[in-house]
Amino acid sequence: VMDVGCISVTIPSMLVRLLVQKHTIPYGDCLTQLFFFHLLAGVDCFLLTAMAYDRFLAICQPLTYSTRMNYTIQRILVAMSWACAFSNALTHTVAISTLHFCGPNVINHFYCDLPQLFQLSCSSTQLNELLLFGVGFIMAGTPMALIFISYIHVAAAVLRIRSAEGRKKAFSTCSSHLTVVAMFYGTGMFNYMRLGSTKFSDKDKAIGIFNTVINP
Repeated sequence: VMDVGCISVTIPSMLVRLLVQKHTIPYGDCLTQLFFFHLLAGVDCFLLTAMAYDRFLAICQPLTYSTRMNYTIQRILVAMSWACAFSNALTHTVAISTLHFCGPNVINHFYCDLPQLFQLSCSSTQLNELLLFGVGFIMAGTPMALIFISYIHVAAAVLRIRSAEGRKKAFSTCSSHLTVVAMFYGTGMFNYMRLGSTKFSDKDKAIGIFNTVINP
């Protein structure tokens, strides 16, 4: 459901505009798209962290897994993911709505996102950029650190397994998760940590395809 949501926020509207040759988006629709994209991507961010914790418990604490990852804890993790992502998305949407856009307002992208909107603003975006870096550290830095710590423990536990078949089986349960984590955080950091760039190129649209289609 999360992945379908991430795709549905951006791709259908882009395809409709291409088909009807209407390459415009109303201001309200742009902010709505921005909000839901950051909401769903934020939930993904925290769920990937919860999945790393799940792998840690399954491999490092297998005897207590059923009690430490019971249905109540799962619901708490999901609820916290939604709450944190909602706060992040709402913060950025409200902050971007305070900027003034004087025109010409041509977004060099196929969906509304913060870096491209910052480029169009005729008012100062310094506070918005500081907010993006600050909240981004919480939204990405903390989960990345927790995932890294989890996998250090997982790797240590797997390396203690004597049989090669056992090590292979344990690592195989983590490989798909690690692949998505690498693509999700890699493309995200490339997209949001280079706000000083004066011009956005087709590379940014390619990274946008990773964020909105390939990762989900």
